[in-house]
Amino acid sequence: MSTTPSRYGITIPFDGISLADHRDWYRQLADFGYSDVWSAEVDGADGFTPLTLAAAWEPRLNLGIAIAPAYTRGPALLAQTIASLAEVAPGRFTFGLGASSPAIVERWNAIPYEKPFQKTRDTLRFLREALSGEKVDREFETFTVKGFRLARPVEVQPALFLAALRPGMLRLAGAEADGVILNWLSASDVTTVLGECGTSIDVAARLFVIPTDDEDTARAIARRMVTAYLNVDAYAAFHRWLGRGPALEPMWDAWQAGDRKRALEVIPNQVIDDLIIHGSYAKCRDHINRYIDAGVTIPALAIVPFGVDLAEAVRELSPSAR
Repeated sequence: MSTTPSRYGITIPFDGISLADHRDWYRQLADFGYSDVWSAEVDGADGFTPLTLAAAWEPRLNLGIAIAPAYTRGPALLAQTIASLAEVAPGRFTFGLGASSPAIVERWNAIPYEKPFQKTRDTLRFLREALSGEKVDREFETFTVKGFRLARPVEVQPALFLAALRPGMLRLAGAEADGVILNWLSASDVTTVLGECGTSIDVAARLFVIPTDDEDTARAIARRMVTAYLNVDAYAAFHRWLGRGPALEPMWDAWQAGDRKRALEVIPNQVIDDLIIHGSYAKCRDHINRYIDAGVTIPALAIVPFGVDLAEAVRELSPSAR
């Protein structure tokens, strides 16, 4: 019997559906028992606008962002943005902060990607002070803020989560954040990762789900997802730390050599099956439960609805179907 999490989320916005058309989807998510909607900030919608719409349209839903980069907004603007959403949805907003990646920060936003651990740590500490209403006049290691105070005080403090992969950031999450955000790991990896946090905290994890009985197609889709993410240096280092290096080394070698076709081919099926949830709805629900049993308190499903109706997938993977 799987533990029932106190919160159960899904990733928004849905691909192929305009933001303006999400109102009914938010209502249905709440009707199906989803407690949370979690956005991201990569190359689609920004992280805050979909959550602002959800806050206005469906007050039953908690809101989370996993993640907003520490680099792409100035410290004061980031605090203002968080405070605004916390005011719109008091007690329902969780802010997820992360280092992001060189591609997003440097290549897309023209901002130097320097000292990612220190920058994320300093931003988290600044936000703690600023959101509490304090005047911040302080020199951090990676930036300096002189005389900033929020003009609209935050009455209900939002939870601040930290995206973490390896020991340093995981220990920082355990020591200074309200929760940790995990990504691209297997259910069996969760215990290893949480062992570094050093304390009991909330654990949000984005779980990629391809609900189809067509195993070959699911694995083909998953292989493209794996190569897109796990060739990023931070994720490669994460999986080496987890002990998955020998299984992924052929993929990394082929990718570095420019042989994209071979990079896809040499990813072992076991790696795909561990990292990507796929199969029938029942099989997917069982796999999700393994993450929950391992310590994930806020699963945030990212559904890839290949060959199935999105509305059906959302319903069949919801808490009401568990």
